Amino acid sequence: MPFQPFQPFQPVLHAEWIKIRTLRPLLVGLGALLAVTVAFSGLVAAGTDDGSDPLFTVFFGVSFGQIAAIAFGATAVSSDLRGGALRLALSAVPDRRRWFAAKATAIALPVLAVGLVTGLATLALGKYLLGAAGPAWAVGLRGAVACGVYLTLMALFAAGLTAVLRSGTATLSVLIPFLLTVSFVVGDLSGGLADLLPDRAGQVALHSTRHGSLGPWTGLAVTALWTAAALLAGARSLHRRDA
Repeated sequence: MPFQPFQPFQPVLHAEWIKIRTLRPLLVGLGALLAVTVAFSGLVAAGTDDGSDPLFTVFFGVSFGQIAAIAFGATAVSSDLRGGALRLALSAVPDRRRWFAAKATAIALPVLAVGLVTGLATLALGKYLLGAAGPAWAVGLRGAVACGVYLTLMALFAAGLTAVLRSGTATLSVLIPFLLTVSFVVGDLSGGLADLLPDRAGQVALHSTRHGSLGPWTGLAVTALWTAAALLAGARSLHRRDA
């Protein structure tokens, strides 16, 4: 039989995907991601009558939609950390790192799909509400793609942190206040260093113009580095601790 190094991963991914699509809170979270982002973006775009950044106006709701994304990532991992579910999963997949890789992939794919749909829907609504004052289509499409990528990275960031803390509640208690309050306070006090925070860096791609050292894709790259660090820490934590 020929060597097939990726074959063992597929059944693990399939099992994790079944968990994702059969847990009602996760499906509700994906719906909330779409609804909250589009709704808040539409409200801001409808009430804008100044010369503010048109791209950020269109995608303003991402600041709130990301809460649904991190809740999705945290819940997807924490659901396996309760009631012996992780022990059962590892009895079928003894390789913990492979299991966690499958879990992360099963989180990323639906969030990316819904995030891209959210980005396109938000762009279409924003263009309709702003009319000629809206962003050009080329810039808007960049924002739509960045919206999907950013929301996916934040969901995975939450997933990695949940694996470290072993609690979805603890993860949400840390990330939600940070995203809604601390990041803005730190940004006002620390200047350019705050641009390297995961949320502020990733959202650079949602601005038409930006004063700072990061561009749209380099900002997303910084967020990706934060996410990779969280996932690696989560994998290490799962590997070292008892189920």
